[in-house]
Order: sequence, then C-alpha cells, then structure tokens
Amino acid sequence: MKVPATKTQEEMSKEAKSSYFDLPALDVSVAFPQATPASIFPECNHFCGHNARGFSNWDVNFTASDYYQLDDLLTSEERAVRLKVRECMEKEIAPIMTKYWEKAEFPFEVIPKLGALHISGGTIKGYGCPGLSVTGSAIALAEVARVDASCCTFILVHSSLAMLTIGLLGSEMQRKKYLPSLAELSSISCWGLTEPDYGSDASALRTTATKVEGGWILDGQKRWIGNSTFADVLVIFARNTATNQINGFIVQKDAPGLQCTKIENKIGLRMVQNGDILLKKVFVPDEDRLPGVNSFKDTSKVLAVSRVMVAWLPIGIAMGVYDMCHRYLKERKQFGAPLAAFQLNQQKLVQMLSNIQAMLLVGWRLCKLYESGKMTPGQASLGKSWNTLRARETVSLGRELLGGNGILADFLVAKAFCDLEPIYTFEGTYDINTLVTGREITGLPSFKPAPLRPKSRL
Repeated sequence: MKVPATKTQEEMSKEAKSSYFDLPALDVSVAFPQATPASIFPECNHFCGHNARGFSNWDVNFTASDYYQLDDLLTSEERAVRLKVRECMEKEIAPIMTKYWEKAEFPFEVIPKLGALHISGGTIKGYGCPGLSVTGSAIALAEVARVDASCCTFILVHSSLAMLTIGLLGSEMQRKKYLPSLAELSSISCWGLTEPDYGSDASALRTTATKVEGGWILDGQKRWIGNSTFADVLVIFARNTATNQINGFIVQKDAPGLQCTKIENKIGLRMVQNGDILLKKVFVPDEDRLPGVNSFKDTSKVLAVSRVMVAWLPIGIAMGVYDMCHRYLKERKQFGAPLAAFQLNQQKLVQMLSNIQAMLLVGWRLCKLYESGKMTPGQASLGKSWNTLRARETVSLGRELLGGNGILADFLVAKAFCDLEPIYTFEGTYDINTLVTGREITGLPSFKPAPLRPKSRL
C-alpha cells in the first residue's frame, strides 16, 4: 500500500496565504489618518488659562502636561537645558524610536546627537563635564524620558551611575583619563552591581577580587547591566577576598576573560542593551581600582544622586503620555464629537494631569533637599517609589483613553506602558524603597523575615 506524501509545513503555509499576505504594513498615517502618531511629537504650546482681561494666554515654553508651569521654579540655565534637550528629542529621536524599540536594537546613530547636548556627566564639574545642578540634570533626564525612556536609561546608567562613580570615588588620574571622552559620549560606560542571585540584596554579591602582583583578578557574574554589550568602560563591584569588603574596579572592553551578552525577550526598555557579564580571571591593573570604594556603604554616595535622577524618569514618561493623549483626544472623533468632549475622558485626563503635577513637585523638592545637603536616603526612596506608582496609574489611564491604539507603539502610550515596568523595579523595587523609608521613619529595619520562633505549647 502506497502512503501519500504529506505536505510540508512550508507548503501548507504557502497555500494558506493570500496574494497580499506578505505586503508591508500600511504607514500609520495612512491606516489611521484621524490622529497624529508619536513620530511627530506634540508641540510645546498649550492653553494656559486667561489673563486679567479675559484673553487666552499661550506660552511656547510649556507642554500641556506642565500645567503648574515648573519653569517658574527653575533658573535660566536650567530652563535653557530643558528646552535644548526637548527640541533634540522631539525632532531627532521621536521619528525613529518606534522602529528601534520594535526591533529591540539600540539606535547608535543618536549617540552623537545626545553627546552634542552636553548633559552626560550631569553634576560633575570639570573634566569636560557640564557641571549641572542636580535640578538641571534631573530636568534634562525627564525631557529625554518624555520622548523615549530607553534613551533616558542609557544616559542614566552611563552618566548618573558609571561616570558619577568615577567622579566621586575615582582617583584624579582616573577622572582625567576617563571622564572627558565619557562626557562627549565618544566612549560609553556601564555599571555592574546586580548579580543573578543578588538583586535587592546587592550587598551580598559574590563576584570576587583577589589581589595579585600589579593588580587584581576578578571572577564572577553580573546580570541586567545596561549598556554592557557595547560599553568601552565597565565599572564593576566585587568582594575583596582578603577584607571581605566591596571594592570597585574599572574594566576595559574586550579584557581577556570578559564576556558580555544581551538579555533577550524583554517587554520593556527594549532599546536598552541589558546584558549578562561573565568575568573569568579578568586581570585589572592597580591603577584601575577605584580608591574610594572600600565598602558597600561607599556606593551610597552614588546611589543617593542616581535615585534622585531615577525619580524623574517616571515624571518624564508620564508627561509624554499625557501630551500624546491630550492631542489624540482632540483629534480623534467618535459619535460626531472629539473624544476630548466626553466627560469620562476629561475626568481621566484631569486625574493624569493631577498625578503629574504632584510628581513634578515631589521631584523638584527632592532636588532642592539634595542641593541643600538635607536629603536623607528615606526621602530619596520615597520620591522614587511614589513617583513610579503614580506614573503607573497615569500611563494605565492613558492606555485606556487611546482604545485600540493604546496597544500600538506608534502612539507612544503602549511603549511607555511597557517601559515603565522595569523602571518600577530597577534602582530599588517599589517594595524595597518603601522599606528604606519605613526604616527611616520608624527606626526599625524590616528587610529580612523575623527569625523563626519555637512553636507555642498551646
């Protein structure tokens, strides 16, 4: 008996396809002409109310989401930085971000444009760094995040973690050697603290540093390290095998025994190249040991600043989502009227706007506390945890307002919805940050479970 040959999967797939199956997707402006996609970012003018004569006031310096006009609280230098970054992000980054986010690839073409902004290095003075105020640096990051959170995270890791570690905890020779090119973004850095077994409990890290003649041997593994797959300079933390304390090291790209590979299948911050780092007997010369890192507590000098910066990422994301929704609801019509004319939609817009104003003021006050030397770790943690929580609510409401288009990256909201999730987690999860604040206000740490007690005889 002859058994008929079965069709291959490829043949069956080919038969099932229509003649137009493999045609490229319609451009979103053709497929959905009623609303403007995020590649053309919302302009920065909006109705600000009425003046004493009853006439409408407009101010091109404000976005729709900046309802309480934060610029009034900024210096002229901080306002100039804000507008410079905003213009670059809207014109240079917005048109290409969706393409790279969809492919989970980093847009290397934008690095020279971001470098020209002269914001890398943030608050560091000298060595080619901008020497911005903490407020100015935070505002710049928020403006980047308003358009794209991945680009903002790239700068945050490079500038507020790796560069700041070298600036605060490095030697004068290290600052002169590394910071000028890092400030120009002609070289890129990453910051390696987190390990597969130690995330929130980072102080228990296992990567080791063993002293040898002329330097150190590093052995271990890091995970979730942003920029690591293409970084020229890797700041790595390891446990000194002699003292059992945490030390810091500068590792060069392509050092023998070093391997960095991309973590695949992320649903958020897809453009950020998070990597797994393997260190197998990597030699680091003595001159690349960071002299200011002699215990885990020394990293808090960097994390105090970076946590303030991270508190501004959700502000920027929420502002971008609101600005997109504000424009979309005025453009999109259903039942013979713009979506903005419906009461439920207005209520959601106002709730989003209220969250953003509160987040902005928390972020601004956090900067001022730091600049005056009054900020505590608990205050920094509260700012980060609370702002990410409010941003989550804001972005969720934005996703509802856009309906079906709320799941398309073309209209920003879906992308922002996904990008916010890792930000809710990194630089201390929401829960860990609340425990930092809780410890500070009660005097009682609660990071570890209470020891098991003997069972009651009852």
